[in-house]
Amino acid sequence: MKNISLDIRKAAQFLEPGAVKAFEPQVKAAQKALEDGTCPGNGFLGWLHLPSSITPDFIAQLQACAKTLRDNCEVVVVAGIGGSYLGARAIIEALSNSFAWLVGDKRNPTILFAGNNIGEDYLAELTDYLKDKRFGVINISKSGTTTETALTFRLLKRQCEQQRGKEEARKVIVAVTDARKGAARTCADKEGYASFVIPDNVGGRFSVLTPVGLLPIACAGFDIAGLVAGAQEMEKACGASVPFDENIAAQYAAVRNALYQKAGKKIEIMVNYQPKLHFMSEWWKQLYGESEGKDKKGIFPASCDFTTDLHSMGQWIQDGERTIFETVISIEQPNKTLHFPYDEENLDGLNFLAGKRVDEVNKMAELGTQLAHVDGGVPNIRISMPLLNEHYLGQLIYFFEIACGISGNVLGVNPFNQPGVEAYKKNMFALLDKPGYEADSKAIKERLAKEQ
Repeated sequence: MKNISLDIRKAAQFLEPGAVKAFEPQVKAAQKALEDGTCPGNGFLGWLHLPSSITPDFIAQLQACAKTLRDNCEVVVVAGIGGSYLGARAIIEALSNSFAWLVGDKRNPTILFAGNNIGEDYLAELTDYLKDKRFGVINISKSGTTTETALTFRLLKRQCEQQRGKEEARKVIVAVTDARKGAARTCADKEGYASFVIPDNVGGRFSVLTPVGLLPIACAGFDIAGLVAGAQEMEKACGASVPFDENIAAQYAAVRNALYQKAGKKIEIMVNYQPKLHFMSEWWKQLYGESEGKDKKGIFPASCDFTTDLHSMGQWIQDGERTIFETVISIEQPNKTLHFPYDEENLDGLNFLAGKRVDEVNKMAELGTQLAHVDGGVPNIRISMPLLNEHYLGQLIYFFEIACGISGNVLGVNPFNQPGVEAYKKNMFALLDKPGYEADSKAIKERLAKEQ
């Protein structure tokens, strides 16, 4: 079976000859530091060999829990934010029927995502939708006190108990949380919920292959064993002992850093030509943005869905400031077949496409765009996936994770912390008069009064 592949030739041409290869010593040292546990943030390396540690018995436990939810729920709400939902959503959206909501597939529950915002209208509309539904909840939170998720879970827990009774609600509420501590763990133990552990040494954005991602994906009816198997293959293919010229994660980390440090490319645009991959880009943006964006360093991660966004962002990409490069995820073979029809009147002038597969047109759009953007000064990296299925998505997930760990170390930051995300929380809690924030509350309110 083929693996996903990487082509960096149309990015390397924007660098001095040998510039990517020159990063090999730094990349090897960075990956060795990951393996040896000597890099910054070494307390959060549990993801590194996670795929190979997942056993069939553990997968069976997740599938059994998912079956209980599938058998007893029309809707399963995944409550989580950031890494606690983006990975699961990325996989589920990639594998689902694009119109699943309208098709009404009765074999699988509808999977909804909440706890990732504080939108009053969103939550009111969600709870209203669930009023006549047999629903369950997967509450994903290490602490149980993250504002967005805790607020949502409080609402959903009460509604589920009111509609189904406490005994039945207990069967369809699952906690994915810390092994021993935190509000979510306390609640799960007190109420008797089924629960799974978020490992202490795996940060949220690296947690797709833990129960954080695997349980919702299994609830949606997808093959988590295949996802894990793909990740296991990529763990081997991108291991520290694999030569640089064969290690696609090492090469991706090297070319990104070369473009950033040697060519002034500060923005990476993740591009897909398959709309099902939209949330894969959203997961990727958190993975790289939160891992590398610190110490006043880091490539800014952005994303576009092509060809859609060629009609909105295409002008800027083609002719705007030359601080960008593109990484394109290309699916070699779609799962469906659809041909362009012939039309007698040919009013749209498209009969030259009659008989061609839609994907052939899409591939020519991809190739034509690549040529135009490269000619316009945009380095282009291409990641090719043979098919869009669980196996290759598992490969893609691990490829991006290991490349991110290597790349962050080469950049010289701690890829596994996120000190910058706490600043807004401190201000928000102070403005809401949360106990313990009295001094901050006074200072912030005085500042705001002066600014007004």
